[in-house]
Amino acid sequence: MPRLSIIIVTFNSRADIDACLRSLTDGIHVDREIVIVDNASTDGTAQHIRERWPGVRLVGLGANLGFARATNIGIQQTFGELVLLLNPDTLVRAGAVDGLVAALERDPHAAVAGPRIVGADGHGELSFGRMIQPLTEPVQKLLMIGNQRRLPVVQGITERMTRRRQYVDWVTGACLLTYRADLESVGLMDERFFLYLEDVDLCASMRARGRRVLFVPDVEVVHRRGASAQPAAREAAYRQSHLAFYQKHHPAWVPLVRAYIRLFARSRR
Repeated sequence: MPRLSIIIVTFNSRADIDACLRSLTDGIHVDREIVIVDNASTDGTAQHIRERWPGVRLVGLGANLGFARATNIGIQQTFGELVLLLNPDTLVRAGAVDGLVAALERDPHAAVAGPRIVGADGHGELSFGRMIQPLTEPVQKLLMIGNQRRLPVVQGITERMTRRRQYVDWVTGACLLTYRADLESVGLMDERFFLYLEDVDLCASMRARGRRVLFVPDVEVVHRRGASAQPAAREAAYRQSHLAFYQKHHPAWVPLVRAYIRLFARSRR
């Protein structure tokens, strides 16, 4: 019985999955299983995994069910007391998984641990934050945009933020370690979120039960940000999840969010 279940959800991820899986072959000492849940890829991802990675368990879905639903299927198909959610466009550095497991297990208050996420150039990303709400969301977005555009002032802020171990409200689902017991206590991921914000919602559900979310800066994972969906599809999925998030957590603000979505959609025409 493995202690750790690594769950990777793929969708047209053939260009990224080999590098991700190779990064998981060395430098991990915890007993583990790797399960890939493929969301009906059309680029041959599933067949490629079957042929190249016979030691990896593949769960092929008949349709694209979204990230949250596919993740839940992966959780239900695995057995480890620890669960690592991992994107297929990541590279896990040697020792990172063991380091993240050790950090989580040393902290009795934490239900979730996330590493420092860096881009392919080694630059830190803002992969955690405060609870999404009307007053904090604009600040988070400005910091993320400024960091992506390599604005020196914002880069300096991001560097300081991502070098400090701290409790946060959420960490990205690109690499998120948690306990199976905590996942089950909140009913797994909320499947209303097809793509985006399911990680923020999951962390919020765990914090509502008195558990904490830990950011671990001395463990690094590279996020290469492969594009598995068309930009228009990603934008539509984000708008849908954004609205669902506010309906669940901030219902009083839903009319304003709807108006913003309509205005944004009109400006894109």
